[in-house]
Amino acid sequence: MGSVQNAGKLRVAVVTGRHPFDVPGFHAVFRSIPEIDPYIQHMEDFVSAPWDLRKEYDVVVLYNMHMETPGDERDWWDEGTKAALEQLGETKQGIFLLHHAILAFPKWPLWSKITGIGAPHFTYHMDQAVRYEIADGGHPITRGMAPWEMVDETYKMSGPGPDSHVLITADHPLSMRTIAWTRTFRAARVFCYQSGHDNQTYVNPSFRTVVTRGILWCAGAI
Repeated sequence: MGSVQNAGKLRVAVVTGRHPFDVPGFHAVFRSIPEIDPYIQHMEDFVSAPWDLRKEYDVVVLYNMHMETPGDERDWWDEGTKAALEQLGETKQGIFLLHHAILAFPKWPLWSKITGIGAPHFTYHMDQAVRYEIADGGHPITRGMAPWEMVDETYKMSGPGPDSHVLITADHPLSMRTIAWTRTFRAARVFCYQSGHDNQTYVNPSFRTVVTRGILWCAGAI
């Protein structure tokens, strides 16, 4: 059985599935972060790995958009998904939900506990020019950052509850107000970031800064 090797870098599982994306652009985001060793993989690969291997990752970045609740299909892969994801938060392994992962598993209470959002009812809007404001300039993820503008897909939906800490906001008629927030789930630090649809965001320096610092914060490295 293989093991995760990191040569002193943070070990990061980047889990995808059920949503297309710009593969070269997406991979480039994580390859640009010198502090991490990213393992980009499909959900099937992640959940099929034994717990002893999965728990070696310092952070799990989720970029999937499964709509069915794990366990409903009752096959080996589906049951494995439920069991594996239910182990999130059992250790201090960080959890980072990026873009459409916030919308995943809309009827699963566990996902709502991780994101801080109840069953999401949303609309999405492509290619929106949005100005992002820093709600907390003292947090390690957003410290020293200035507002910026970026074209992205937006979601119009409710935000997290008062048990989450808001870092980035947007005032746009077709966007949710809260764009990035932190919280805890069991023993884990959780970071949720609504941005990140395609290469219009992937190449943006501010987006990359938030992703980089979000991973480091989830790992307890900043």
